Amino acid sequence: MTSAPIRLAINGASGRMGQALLSLLRTDDRFELAYALVSPGSAHDGQAIWPGHALRYARGWSQAPALDVVVDFSGPAGLAAALDHCLAHGIPLVTGTTGLDPALQARLDAAGARIALLRAANFSLGVALLTRLLREAAAALPDWDLEIVEAHHGRKQDAPSGTALALGQAAAAARDTTLDAAAVYRREGRTGERVPGSIGFAVVRGGDIVGEHQALLIAPGERLELGHRATDRVIFARGALQAAHWLVGRAAGHWRLEDVLASPR
Repeated sequence: MTSAPIRLAINGASGRMGQALLSLLRTDDRFELAYALVSPGSAHDGQAIWPGHALRYARGWSQAPALDVVVDFSGPAGLAAALDHCLAHGIPLVTGTTGLDPALQARLDAAGARIALLRAANFSLGVALLTRLLREAAAALPDWDLEIVEAHHGRKQDAPSGTALALGQAAAAARDTTLDAAAVYRREGRTGERVPGSIGFAVVRGGDIVGEHQALLIAPGERLELGHRATDRVIFARGALQAAHWLVGRAAGHWRLEDVLASPR
């Protein structure tokens, strides 16, 4: 017997990730797009989402139908409103929104006691596997030097990337330390010898690079290289939908994209 499609809402539907999700949902029979939100004042507000489709972009949660899961790529204010709705109705939430202040971060931390919640800085399934492999390698080779190199397009505003920092955090935890204690973000001039146990970061910016991350574990006479290269941004939308499909029916708690890999449906 075929199960009913998952009723999904997209929060931040007019953004780059929102539009990529909408494109994938047109041909993904696992889901029914039930609601799509944009920020107040958006040019998309009230417009038809797809030609010939009755569903229109909305700007608030008051008219939302029954939902099975919400996928959020909006902004801090949009995420806060989505979180309110999910908590009020017991709806699982997948979010890739960043730039959260401490108060919203604390709300999300507490929300895991009531709803299933999956957050990620990067929704590539390949990066999720890279994170797991790096965690294992860093623990197995605790005395090897570790450097993380990332490359992105020239328009990116932050450095190192959130994904690079997440990789560093995973490696630091595997070595029973913290990234705050181990990270080295810049080297110039007479830096002296490398500090044992440190995790170095290097950044490349240019052109239209979608995203590349490489972890180098280095010892005398040998080097282990673990890396991932993204060539199409659609992979992030694909990973978010895979996470949403997986999260429906899970117990309340904080889940990771690595959990999706560990027990796929």
